[in-house]
Amino acid sequence: MQSAIVLGGGMVGVGAALHLRRRGWSVTLVDRKEPGRETSYGNAGMIQAEAVRPYPMPRDFATLLKIATGRTNDVRYSLASLHRHVEPLLRYWWHSAPKRHREAIAAWARLIAYATPEHDILIREAHADNLIRRAGYRLLHRDPVAFDLAIKTAEENQRDFGVKFRVLSGGELAKAEPLLRDDLPGAIHWLEPWTVSDPGALVAAYAELFLRLGGTILRGDAETLQQTAAGWSVNTDEGRIDAAAVVVTLGPWSPDLLYKFGYRIPLVRKRGYHMHYSGGSSLDLPLVDTARGYAMGPMAKGIRITTGAELTGPDAPATPIQLASAEASARELLDLGSRVEPEPWFGTRPCTPDMLPVLGPAPRHRGLWMNFGHGHQGFTLGPATGRLLAEMMNGEAPSIDPAPYRPDRF
Repeated sequence: MQSAIVLGGGMVGVGAALHLRRRGWSVTLVDRKEPGRETSYGNAGMIQAEAVRPYPMPRDFATLLKIATGRTNDVRYSLASLHRHVEPLLRYWWHSAPKRHREAIAAWARLIAYATPEHDILIREAHADNLIRRAGYRLLHRDPVAFDLAIKTAEENQRDFGVKFRVLSGGELAKAEPLLRDDLPGAIHWLEPWTVSDPGALVAAYAELFLRLGGTILRGDAETLQQTAAGWSVNTDEGRIDAAAVVVTLGPWSPDLLYKFGYRIPLVRKRGYHMHYSGGSSLDLPLVDTARGYAMGPMAKGIRITTGAELTGPDAPATPIQLASAEASARELLDLGSRVEPEPWFGTRPCTPDMLPVLGPAPRHRGLWMNFGHGHQGFTLGPATGRLLAEMMNGEAPSIDPAPYRPDRF
């Protein structure tokens, strides 16, 4: 029986572990925490079937100036830690040029096509349908000009990729969300995404399925990873374990581990915050407030607000300025109620400069595999990239061409 250690218990790691186990591999999932307690816990809770275009870096001077001068809530940066981000940001800017972005879109959209189908299989087998709503989400607009432009983009996505949407006028939005302010231009209702009332619980449900299929989950320290004569080893709470293969699915921590094996993989690390609110108005579906750079949606704990990107140091203390701004903007739209937690949650999204995940075998180490760097879509794409990785590791013909995601492109 072929054996593998999967390092990292987020959606990407659990997805990879499940697909390997389905193929008869002996699989041990190793994390320092329970599955689904890091970045996969804190996202906006959407499986985004419509997200066919990865997020490019703005290239026009006006937008860059707004970011540099702190006049947008989408992106915030710490000047003291900016030196950590300069090189990957420059690469990100280069890859965001129109021609290169079109190439990224082509590779990205092929993965997105598998997002909801692969989740659907796991949701049913994990008996997790109670966490899922298949009704899409709404992209709210405050400015009529920006709204018209967004409609044109949505029409392009429908024409090129078949994604489905509906345009809601201000009056239609007010009927759909009667507790929302009623003087807004309108919204785009993306119809095909699914929303999750508790993202961490969905990952945990998939992890329970993995255990039922015969997988093993252990607490351990990925930093103890070593190559051995027969493969790879790592230390866990139950002692050292060995396997022929190891998969690195550690999200933003992946490059640090791989560095000691001679791999230098750039990441733009985007910190994001969330907070829950209860006791106020309710929402029917999640809303993304495009003008103010945040999302909010109904969750098990109340309405969750999720912020944009903060560029800061990995150990920097929380600076929830974006959350405070998002909360103020949300209170302009509806009665949020009171904060549920005393402090905001925060985590880091791992974004590669070319906007594509790192997926495939390490070029210089037999049995070392990588699957990370999904940007804002690890929760969406974990089962899809897990399938592709397992196909490659198992010697099967891959469902899509994996070349655009290969680790040696860096």
